[in-house]
Formats: sequence, C-alpha cells, structure tokens
Amino acid sequence: MTITAENLAIGYRDRLVGSDLSISLREGESLALLGPNGGGKTTLLKTLLGLLPPRAGEIMLNGRPLSAISVRERARLVGYVPQVHIGTFAFSVETVVLMGRTAYGSLFSRPGAKDIAVAREMLERLGIIHLAERSYTEISGGERQLALLARALAQEPRFVVLDEPTASLDFGNQGKVLHEIGRLTGAGLGVLFTTHDPNHALRAAHRVCLLRDGAIMTEGATSGVLTRDNLEMLYGASVIPVAEGKQVAFLPG
Repeated sequence: MTITAENLAIGYRDRLVGSDLSISLREGESLALLGPNGGGKTTLLKTLLGLLPPRAGEIMLNGRPLSAISVRERARLVGYVPQVHIGTFAFSVETVVLMGRTAYGSLFSRPGAKDIAVAREMLERLGIIHLAERSYTEISGGERQLALLARALAQEPRFVVLDEPTASLDFGNQGKVLHEIGRLTGAGLGVLFTTHDPNHALRAAHRVCLLRDGAIMTEGATSGVLTRDNLEMLYGASVIPVAEGKQVAFLPG
C-alpha cells in the first residue's frame, strides 16, 4: 500500500504555498520532512490527508484517488497527530484515545470490549496508562502529544502522519516517540513526520525530503540527503557536523 502525490500544488484560497510537489510513502518505511518555518510542511501534510484540497494534482492512496475514499475509510488507513491541539472539554485521557476507535463505529456509539482493550494497550505502549483517568485539559503539552499519538494508533491504521511529534516533549519522551516510529515501521506501517531537528531524522527516517519555500530541494535516503552542505542551503545558516565513530549528528553553527 502506498500514498503518492504527483505534481501537487498546495495552499489556500488566497495563497499558493507550493507547487510541483511529488512525494510517495510505502508501508514499512518512514519519511521525514525537514525545512524552515513557513516552508510548507504542515500545509503539505494537511493536503496529503485530505484536510485541504489540492490546488492542482491528485493524491492516490493505494492506487485510488483520495477524494473518492470516504472519511471513515481514510481513518482506518491513516492516523494523524497534529502539531498543536488544545482540548476544549475535560474528557479523560482514556476517552480521548478511545475517540480513535470511532473509525470502526460511530461518534455516539458506546465503545466495545475490543475498543477499550486497544485503547489501553496504546496507553501502556506509550507509558501513559497512569494518565488514563486524568482530564486531558489538565495534563502537560508533552503528555497531550503522547495521548494524541495513542489515539492515532488506536485507529489501527496502515499509515501514521505526525506533525512535529517531538516539539513539546522532554528529552526522554522524544526518544520514546522516535523509538515508536521505528517500532511502527518494523510492524509494516508507513510513517510520515515533520521535524526541525535533522538528528531526529537521522535516528528515525529511512528517507528525507527537504522542503523550502514550497518546493522540494532534494529527496532520498537519509544518509545521502542529510549533509552539511544540504542543511546549510536548506536553513541558510551554518551547521556543525559532529562525528563519533560511525554516528553523525548536526549542531547549529
């Protein structure tokens, strides 16, 4: 199963953000989108998810036009974790995760035994089962991000799309999410995520796409794309590579 887009143009009614974008993601691989603020990463994700209509081009999900697939079916195939989510109602964390199961029932139906088991499994998996009865509006931003990831996984999708999943997490929880990306691809899921940290892409991505000013600068295998020259061109800033044995990391200059 694949998600593909050819010659895609993205944006809003009054503003074109990017054009001539071609991108693909297969099951069992992870793709990281890197780029400066305002480069079009979130707009591209929302377009690939069908939350924004493409200005040109078409998105295909396993050979079918995304526009021809119902919202319910999309939810069974693709899970999404937004960059920012502020809860309005004081639902428990477990209830928020259970909302991911509406892909298999309805918004107003009572969750069944399997739904509850899946939700609790995801809470355990991400190490936040102790938050199950806590109000979603009263936990930290990082804890909310983990709860949203658990909700997406509760959909039991084939693809997971993550918009800056580590942005509000502490150092330890960043490692937990990056490890989870590896577990997901190892289980055969496709993962697309955005990040501002090239080291996270080094850790968790099979492929990297560099996006600047609404255009793809380059795309390919992580080790070949993430170079000092490419990163300096992408961000317009100096970059310091740090090597220890075969491990490489990048620091801002």
